[in-house]
Amino acid sequence: MYLIGTDIGTTGTKTVILDEKGNLLSKASKTYKVNTPKASWAEQDADVWVDAFIQSLKESVEKANINPSEIAGVSLSGLYGGAGVPVDKDMNPLYPCLIWMDRRASKETQWVKENVSQDKLFEITGNYVDSYFGFTKIMWIKNNLPDVWKNTYKFVSPKDYVIYKLTGELSTDYSSAGNLGGVFDIRTKNWSEEMGKILGIPIDKLPEKILRSKDIAGYLNKDMAELTGLKEGTPIISGGIDAPMAQLSAGVLNEGEHVFMAGTSTCWGTLLYDKKPSTPQLVNYPYVVDEDHLLYTFGGSATTGALVNWFIDEFGQMEKTFGEQSGYSPYELLEMKAKKVPLGSEGLLALPYFMGERSPIWDPDARGVIFGITLYHKKPHIYRALMESAAFSLRHNMQTAKESGIKLNPDCWIVGGVANSDLWTKIFADVTGYNMIKLSDNIEAPLGDAFLVGLGTGIFIKPEEIKNWIKIETTVNTNKDNFDKYEEYYKLFLELYNNTKEIMHKIAKL
Repeated sequence: MYLIGTDIGTTGTKTVILDEKGNLLSKASKTYKVNTPKASWAEQDADVWVDAFIQSLKESVEKANINPSEIAGVSLSGLYGGAGVPVDKDMNPLYPCLIWMDRRASKETQWVKENVSQDKLFEITGNYVDSYFGFTKIMWIKNNLPDVWKNTYKFVSPKDYVIYKLTGELSTDYSSAGNLGGVFDIRTKNWSEEMGKILGIPIDKLPEKILRSKDIAGYLNKDMAELTGLKEGTPIISGGIDAPMAQLSAGVLNEGEHVFMAGTSTCWGTLLYDKKPSTPQLVNYPYVVDEDHLLYTFGGSATTGALVNWFIDEFGQMEKTFGEQSGYSPYELLEMKAKKVPLGSEGLLALPYFMGERSPIWDPDARGVIFGITLYHKKPHIYRALMESAAFSLRHNMQTAKESGIKLNPDCWIVGGVANSDLWTKIFADVTGYNMIKLSDNIEAPLGDAFLVGLGTGIFIKPEEIKNWIKIETTVNTNKDNFDKYEEYYKLFLELYNNTKEIMHKIAKL
């Protein structure tokens, strides 16, 4: 039997097909953009995900050249869709989805800070309040779009919206529910009526069914079977949020193990077993396996790969043009030059807060900074400084976890597109002090999705069986001398934010 995993990401959807031994048969992807109609706004239309799912699925099946009757099922993971898609009773979208990077709910966030006990919020939900969380975005819709609010039947996460289209069944999973924050009780693993009343969010506007990630959410209906080429009745597995699914793709099932998912943004996470959340500075919700005992706790920077994407889009035209002629990507060309720049970018220091920031500072008004620039500095200096800034942010999250009592193994798995950069991976290892383990296929979240198909349909019995799939490509070890040198830059990184945040907030208001 063949197992299909699909991850609906922020800038693209990727589908893979694996056999029962974890061998990759085929993969396909479809890219799309985030709509940013205003500063700090970020939204997507739901049908974009459906179209991308169908296209990537059909292409991967064609490449694999397999019989649809041999497909055990499909599992989906997805970007954190913030508020989710507001849909009416006919499940038609009423407004774009305010995704995780949307920061428009600043007034709602401030209201919660002033009117709701932070201790109570953390005790019930295991999380903090910030415009990152979906519950503040739902409050924004209520306060600013009364017609949408009045007609909203449910708020549905990205992958759950696609699952509904595939099956006609509406549900969500524990990781998606927990990441909504605010109205999810992490103790009972259900919606909190108490917090719903305090925040003015009726619980009946949320999916009634909350499933385990391995559960069958429904079966492929006739219309979607015709569109996808799969067999009608194919099991569709509930899946989960992309970050913990990427964690599972590295075979992580125990405390102390941790994974750095480095793509457009950063999600670095570890696990707690039968323990309460350790700090509100990190995000906490049930893991995608063994939900009764395992708590996924993670920190996330809003921009990682997005930093170099922005830089190349705005300043890399020469590299793009030369790359087209030479066969190199602009990323490879700039990395070749950045490798020649000494550690610390010769006195150039950057703050990576180009879309505000999530953990651990939780500051939507934080802004990007390039500090110490002189006429001597060139394009590669800035490129490397942006790389180093993402590594400092990763270390800040790791340090926050350690200070809250979480113990971390000396090795950290790195997955995602950024892991393809040898220089950046080395910078992460040297800045954080943790060795970086790279997987041979770097399939990321879709591999975890595919494994859940096997777990949900009975092909596999225990989550531990995923470790048979894990293939290590290489381990990038920390250079102790470089780590010691980066120590001073890291201290300055923290100091730079503390000394500029008031100015950032004033500029944000202007």
